[in-house]
Amino acid sequence: MHSKLKSPIFILFITIFFDLLGFGILIPVIPSLFANPNSPSYLLPVGTSTETGYILMGLILALYFVGQFFMSPILGELSDRFGRKKIILASIAGSAVSYLLFGFGIFTKSILLIFIARAVNAVTSSIISVSQATIADISHESDRTKNFGVIGAAFGMGFVVGPFLGGTLSNPAIVSWFGPTTPFWFASALACINAVSVILFLPETNHHLVHRPITATRSLRNILRAFHMRELRALFTTNFFFQAGFTFFTTFFSIFLITRYNFSQQAIGNYFAFVGIWIAISQGFLLRLVPPSVNSTYILRISLLATSIFILLQFFTGVWWELLFIAPFLSIANGFSMANIQSTISKSASRSEQGEIMGLNTSIESLARAIPPLISGFIAAVLSPSSPLLISALLIFIAWAIFILTHTTKQSA
Repeated sequence: MHSKLKSPIFILFITIFFDLLGFGILIPVIPSLFANPNSPSYLLPVGTSTETGYILMGLILALYFVGQFFMSPILGELSDRFGRKKIILASIAGSAVSYLLFGFGIFTKSILLIFIARAVNAVTSSIISVSQATIADISHESDRTKNFGVIGAAFGMGFVVGPFLGGTLSNPAIVSWFGPTTPFWFASALACINAVSVILFLPETNHHLVHRPITATRSLRNILRAFHMRELRALFTTNFFFQAGFTFFTTFFSIFLITRYNFSQQAIGNYFAFVGIWIAISQGFLLRLVPPSVNSTYILRISLLATSIFILLQFFTGVWWELLFIAPFLSIANGFSMANIQSTISKSASRSEQGEIMGLNTSIESLARAIPPLISGFIAAVLSPSSPLLISALLIFIAWAIFILTHTTKQSA
């Protein structure tokens, strides 16, 4: 155990796991606050339409990603300038404060305070992009994809424990004083523990500090710059459609579970925990079994298409337990896609540019993730809560098509 505490990869796993555990705890709770009038946790006034709840939920989810869109490249460059560890700590501190504000917002039934809480979390939430840069700092070329799988494994483990805890901690049938605020107090406490572990055990990995001018409009400029980078443009475009498609799925899948199969908060938490187990198996175990001779391009040609197909299949389920047969394959396909896209982008940047390029990539991902929640609420309100699943499958199919076409073009050139 002592040797593991000296390993940056292990400490990053713990750090990301705690951060995503706090995020995963919220998954079964937020839909009950805005999109399920039958829930005792429902916050909207009597008579408010379900469609209004869908739209509010979408806006709250979008706010987080809009903030990430503007802040990720700035924080990525700050980590190039001042070091990874300081920025990770600032991110964790912001999460701790935002969870407290969110809990008070629920307690006082203040939707404004809930929006403020999400804004605080959005401005400071940089742990993934900076963690990606940290992994790039310490990874050899041959180990890079496997080490990026650590993020996916921690993500999966956070989804195993987080949603289960969220459903459990918000259920007063288990403990009388449990309620919708309890998961947020718990998530804030986890963030504090996480900060202590980073202070004590995570070494600074950026030994090539670079001083670059930082501007508030960096994210907008970076989007334009990204799509003018010929060597990365195709990958950025592929990742944009992949992230947008998968966010359409994750944003309203809990609503799909509620409206089609009448899932409770506890049931939603249990289902996402099941999905998380397979994400963890995919990126923490299966990804490491892939021989180095199998390159990322070959994997992505299969995994992107498979992700699209398995999302679409969920739309055609007739009973809830059929989802349990689809979830493992979807999790594996998504896990392989996520890790290999990140690794391929990272390999295209020099070591001194890792923070900037991964921050730029996270900015693209944040833009891709901000758009679906903004419009998913309206789509669900106008059409049906199941509609975002169809759009999700279509967008990921487009990502696969772009990747196939651009890769074929490069091979032919």
